[in-house]
Amino acid sequence: MSDQQAIFLAKSAVKAFDLDHRRKINFNIGKYQQAFEKGKTQFVDLATARERAKNIKWRAIEQLDVMLENFEIQFTQRGGKVIWAENAEQACKEIVRICQEKKAQTVVKSKSMVTEEIHLNEALEAQGIKAIESDLGEYIQQLDGEPPYHIVTPAMHKSKDDIARLFSNKLGTPANLSAEELTMVARQQLRKQYAQAEVGITGANFILADIGGIALTENEGNARLTTSLPRTHIAVVGIEKILPSFTDLALFWPLLATFGTGQTITAYNTILTGPRQPGEIDGPEEMYVILLDNGRTRILQDERMRESLYCIRCGACLNACPVYKNIGGHTYGTTYSGPIGSVITPHLQGMKEYKHLSYASSLCANCTEVCPVRINIHELLLINRHEAVESHATNGSEKMAWYFWKQVSLSRKKMNLVSGKTKNFFLKKMFAKSWGEKRELPTFAPQSFNELWKKRKEKI
Repeated sequence: MSDQQAIFLAKSAVKAFDLDHRRKINFNIGKYQQAFEKGKTQFVDLATARERAKNIKWRAIEQLDVMLENFEIQFTQRGGKVIWAENAEQACKEIVRICQEKKAQTVVKSKSMVTEEIHLNEALEAQGIKAIESDLGEYIQQLDGEPPYHIVTPAMHKSKDDIARLFSNKLGTPANLSAEELTMVARQQLRKQYAQAEVGITGANFILADIGGIALTENEGNARLTTSLPRTHIAVVGIEKILPSFTDLALFWPLLATFGTGQTITAYNTILTGPRQPGEIDGPEEMYVILLDNGRTRILQDERMRESLYCIRCGACLNACPVYKNIGGHTYGTTYSGPIGSVITPHLQGMKEYKHLSYASSLCANCTEVCPVRINIHELLLINRHEAVESHATNGSEKMAWYFWKQVSLSRKKMNLVSGKTKNFFLKKMFAKSWGEKRELPTFAPQSFNELWKKRKEKI
């Protein structure tokens, strides 16, 4: 058992029976489900829209090298600068270098899971550069010293009262503020940071190959301020975010909004194609796009797993997953949690350490059912399990257990050698601890169906 698996199991055992946590998550996801049912009515034929989106992503990923080069050509022609980063270390090194060149003491950031993936805040702070999260949910999590809980809703696991207590402890505000008052407190704290920060850092929802731009979608306006007021803008983007054309946004922006938050369209949608041009009155003086690999080309090489790169990070599969709703986002111990995180993390960070995530699934296929680009997530989880065995990432006792299980399961005679009473005895002795103290073990019937059937035939 890997260290990560041991931590995962220990956290799961605690969180699964945390009723307060379950109440908060079920409440918030219930609100999302109501909004989603309303939001999806904007599509005359949702199935066709999803199929079209999958086909577009298929074309983009199959021609990834060409499209990324097209993006670079178009973007650099307008004065932008592209940096190719093979891994997290290279990406952080380049960002730190740019910040030091600009003599930046603070940077302001909009919500970006890819900067969480490369642990950018820690890298900046190690060099004495303060990173300030401007997204409300991310700001709450930063105040509390926690990573994001959810891909789209970073503080989903916190109630209004939890946030009020946090603000009271960290900012000295009254502990009984309303949601509106808490939002205004955060706004007052953050608004001045945009003008003071020398560098603004964002992610990007999509890379647009044909016009050499990036597309940002948000609801708070903080990304627009992050990209407009600081003199330098750095966008860190995973290479899989590519789209062939800006016209594809007519499909992908509504899909992302509906499946992400239940909206028909998000409040702010922006396309950026470079730094401020002559005659323009706003925008940064310099703009960098860092194209991050960090294991994505390993997934690209695997024809069966390549489909996972279609993901648009809407978070719908997390909201649909019964496992996620029970154990929560932090239990996974990874940047990308839930079903899609369980698919890609073993390939991004190592199968041996993270293979257990692919087993943390009921394989109910609800994740596949709700995916806006129709990724066969549950099938990819099965492929991960197969690869874990093929790559010898499983231990000897696990292999032995499955070997004997297979031998017995293939032979009715062997299954009937032991009575139900004896089976229950061994189940209790050998599996009670792993099954869990708070769950009741299944019990074998005194006689199998096969034995009962034989007796019935004998009477006839």
